[in-house]
Amino acid sequence: MTTITALTEADRDDWLSLWQAYLTFYESEVADDVTASTFARIVDPAGEIQGAVARDDDGRAVGIVHWFSHPATWSKMHYTYLEDLFVDPSARGGGVGRGLIAHVTDAARASGSDKVYWLTAETNATARTLYDRVAERSGFIHYQIDLV
Repeated sequence: MTTITALTEADRDDWLSLWQAYLTFYESEVADDVTASTFARIVDPAGEIQGAVARDDDGRAVGIVHWFSHPATWSKMHYTYLEDLFVDPSARGGGVGRGLIAHVTDAARASGSDKVYWLTAETNATARTLYDRVAERSGFIHYQIDLV
C-alpha cells in the first residue's frame, strides 16, 4: 500500500532524486539554486507551495507532487494548481499517481478551493490516460511568454 505524506526536510534526498528524474523526463534543467529554493519553499510551514511524497510498502519514495492555491476571478473561492507530479517508472500503473492526485484534491477541498487543475505535455500519453480517468479536459490550450 502506498503511503502519502507531506514533504519534510528529512525527505530532501529522496525528493531530489525524484525531482531530477522528473526534470529528465521533461528534458529540462533547473539551476541548483532554484532546486534548493524550491525544496525550501515546499517544506517551509508558512510557504505557499505544498508538496507530498508517496512511499511504497518498503518505504521507498516512488512519487512526488507539488501544488499551490491562488485567487480566482471566476469564483469567490480560490483554485489549486497541481504544478508537478512524478511517479517513478517502476511504480507506474499501481495507483501512485491517482493517489497523489487524490491527496492534492483532498487538501484543496479542505482549504476551500473551488477546483484543482494542471497541465501536461501533449506527448505524455501514459499520464494522460490516468488524467482522462480522474479529471475533465478543459479544452483550453496553454500559451506562455518567457520573461527570463
